[in-house]
Amino acid sequence: MKSKNLFAQLKRIIRKPRHFVVPIIGVLVAVLLAACGKQSDSSNSSSKKTLNLMQSGELLSLDTVKQANLNEFNTLTNSMEGLYRSNKENKLVPAMATSLVKPTNNGKTYVYHLRKDAKWSNGDPVTAQDFVNPWRRSVSPTSQSGYGYIFRGIKNANAIIDGKKKPNPLGATAVNTHTLKVELDYPMPYFNKMMLLPIFFPQSTNTLNKFGNKYGSSSKNMYFNGAFYVNGWTGSNLSWNLDKNPYYYNKKNIKLNEIKMQVVKDANTAHQLYQDGQLDDALITGTTAQGLQNNKNLYHFHRAGVYYLRLNLRKNHVFNNTKLRKAVSLAIDKDSLAKKVLSDGSQRADTFVAPELSIDPTTNKDFAKETEPTKKTDVKEAKKLWREGLKEVGKKKVNIDYYTDDQSINKNIAQFVQSQMEEKLPGSNVSIHAVPVKNSQSALQNGTFDMNFGFRFADFGDPIGDLNVLKSDNVSNYGKYNSKAYDSYLNAAQTFAAASEESYWKNMRNAQKQLNQDMPVIPLYTMIESHLLNPKVRGIMWHHVGQVDYTRAYFK
Repeated sequence: MKSKNLFAQLKRIIRKPRHFVVPIIGVLVAVLLAACGKQSDSSNSSSKKTLNLMQSGELLSLDTVKQANLNEFNTLTNSMEGLYRSNKENKLVPAMATSLVKPTNNGKTYVYHLRKDAKWSNGDPVTAQDFVNPWRRSVSPTSQSGYGYIFRGIKNANAIIDGKKKPNPLGATAVNTHTLKVELDYPMPYFNKMMLLPIFFPQSTNTLNKFGNKYGSSSKNMYFNGAFYVNGWTGSNLSWNLDKNPYYYNKKNIKLNEIKMQVVKDANTAHQLYQDGQLDDALITGTTAQGLQNNKNLYHFHRAGVYYLRLNLRKNHVFNNTKLRKAVSLAIDKDSLAKKVLSDGSQRADTFVAPELSIDPTTNKDFAKETEPTKKTDVKEAKKLWREGLKEVGKKKVNIDYYTDDQSINKNIAQFVQSQMEEKLPGSNVSIHAVPVKNSQSALQNGTFDMNFGFRFADFGDPIGDLNVLKSDNVSNYGKYNSKAYDSYLNAAQTFAAASEESYWKNMRNAQKQLNQDMPVIPLYTMIESHLLNPKVRGIMWHHVGQVDYTRAYFK
């Protein structure tokens, strides 16, 4: 009911007997104020305290020892904190640590002093042991996240990961309640940058003792030390809240009361939810994005990451043959994929390491640009290599199982790759398996795939974080790429030679060039996302490396 109609009724009522006037006027004034108040709430954004966000897929676990996927990391980045945070200038600032630590002992020892006012969402203090325990869990051979490799370089991590030692000797120890000491096998000049990764976040010791193997299986089975805590996630539902943490050390600078997250896999649905005011940040892809590129509220977010095809190099699979792998890479028109299928500002990718991730200080060039292959798309060469490869494996036709999750855009990408291969590479028959993420993960872990659509976000601002994923001993090397030359370059970079800048970057360049030659993965496109944003939202920190930080967001 409009306010002017209320005032008209009010005038008519005043003409009635006096003993009816006061109570009726009181009721109408209350209704009028409520109506005006509601109108004010919808128009005065500064009073809005709830941010509505989407995730592209469901949560599987909030225990980083069990899962290390994008949706988990997005949620944890906004509900947990490690030793450092990244500020709006993308620079390291103290979080659980009281200061930025410089290593001693020739770059091999880091001593972190923890802030004494840091607490978990149940009021318990955050301790050094809360870091030690999850790090030990992550390097244990029983870890399921596939991220144990990131700890290599910490003293005894290699032996623990390889099952030669128990987790306790890991070079991360609690000197006392608020002092964490980390010892390395060799200098790692990028070590502090790694602390932004959720895999290095603490886990409440009391919670681990209390919930055991159920830790992280629902929001009730863990505590949080960030600006918000997760609430209402049962372990399988598709929406959850991040509520303001009353025990957060810097809660006075947190302006939101809650962040609502929901799973939205379809771009059209995301667009509609945005239009209906149910999303303040909608990730838009495909044809939906194509029609919105001139929208004044569209923001292009450049991320240091690459979407790619992971190939299965096991002996009994098609892509054990190098020529067949190279043929696929040369056949796919990556420019058309980016411009016509994605249409969201994404650009073709030709290296596993993303452009703009890092500058090679010895050449002052973008690392990805200086190491990209000379041949990119060449259908004639692709057909030649395909014929030769089929002859080498003794086949005229090959059946290829392509696995991806069931997001709409990923299905579209799969269909594009399928059409490109079957049209340009005679004898290729591509079967698409667009399945829930759990099934896709299962196919990866069991090796029952030929091609798998994957993505790689940079863990930190150095190429070694990406390149390590494809080492032969890396548990995340699901395609089983095994190159002695490639391993040797990375091993050399992860010794005392890391102290030599020239030597370190030479090994990095050689490693990427070896990937170009062997093609165990096929880079497709860079990660440039199209976001429809509520124009009233401020304070979002868009980190090119890592996840987006919404904890300091507010409405203007």
